Amino acid sequence: MTAADTRIAPAAVQAAAERIASRVRHTPLLRRDLLPGLLVKAEHLQHSGSFKLRGAANALLALGADAVVAGSSGNHGIAVATLGRGLGVRVTVVMAAGAAETKEAAVRALGGRVVRVPGGVAARDRYAKDLAARTGAALVPSSDHDLVVAGQGTVGLEMLRDAPDLDAIFVPVGGGGLLAGVCLAAAHLGSAVRIIGVEPDGARRYARSLSAGRPVEVPPSDSVADGLRGQRPGEVILPIVRHRVDELIGVGDPAVLRAMTLLHRAGIPAEPSGAAALAGALRLDLPGRSAVVVSGGNSAAALAAAAHTGLGSRRAAPRHPAPLVPIHTTPKKDGP
Repeated sequence: MTAADTRIAPAAVQAAAERIASRVRHTPLLRRDLLPGLLVKAEHLQHSGSFKLRGAANALLALGADAVVAGSSGNHGIAVATLGRGLGVRVTVVMAAGAAETKEAAVRALGGRVVRVPGGVAARDRYAKDLAARTGAALVPSSDHDLVVAGQGTVGLEMLRDAPDLDAIFVPVGGGGLLAGVCLAAAHLGSAVRIIGVEPDGARRYARSLSAGRPVEVPPSDSVADGLRGQRPGEVILPIVRHRVDELIGVGDPAVLRAMTLLHRAGIPAEPSGAAALAGALRLDLPGRSAVVVSGGNSAAALAAAAHTGLGSRRAAPRHPAPLVPIHTTPKKDGP
């Protein structure tokens, strides 16, 4: 992939990593006996409970706006509200009718304003865009934005630097920003790692768009993975996916729930959306060394516990990242 292939140069991911370094955690790659042959990128340990903090931080820090509007299923809104409070930015989060009430409550607890709209993710995003235009606020979409995609790509940058011998990375696909970002990170590092996107069976907009050769909007989904209910592929994201993703697979709710149960047994409290990548890895069962991205841990239970103990203090992003958990990986050696 070259800069000419897409709107975002792969080097933008490195720039994002430098910009957000003081606001995010370098999360560990975990080994678990229950998941032999797999490494787990633990973004449930990220400030705000998900990888969404990375893209939100890159956008808010680069834009320097006094007010922002974000459309979100929950985790992006929580991330933007977390950062907005620390930066003194007024935050409005637009959520679709089916978004989790616990995530709405978390946004409000962090000082964000929430606007509920009827319909699905597509209607939500249209309303957010219109609201930002009417109020003069900066629009910070959950995925389809140059700065957001570059920020999400720092997940891939960390994974490939911590485990350069990875054969495959499984990425959950909601709006697609994380998938596109991992693609850009691989391009920046010159890695030939196999990148596999995992979509809910009822929301396969990227697979269908690639098959059709044009953007395809799918109906609203009721997938248990509430953060992966995107309807239309992103304009910024689709060209990146087309050029670099090796495979897109679908998983149903039973597979996602089985993967989530397995992660919980392994001591990784993923939410359903965060378990989708593992569901995909279990389905393909590839040889070699693979890693899955657990994109978040903001389950209803986790958010309730955070609210009980003080959500704001628990999820605030400190000026300096927490100490890193050691990552036990063994890079491949050259020669015999």
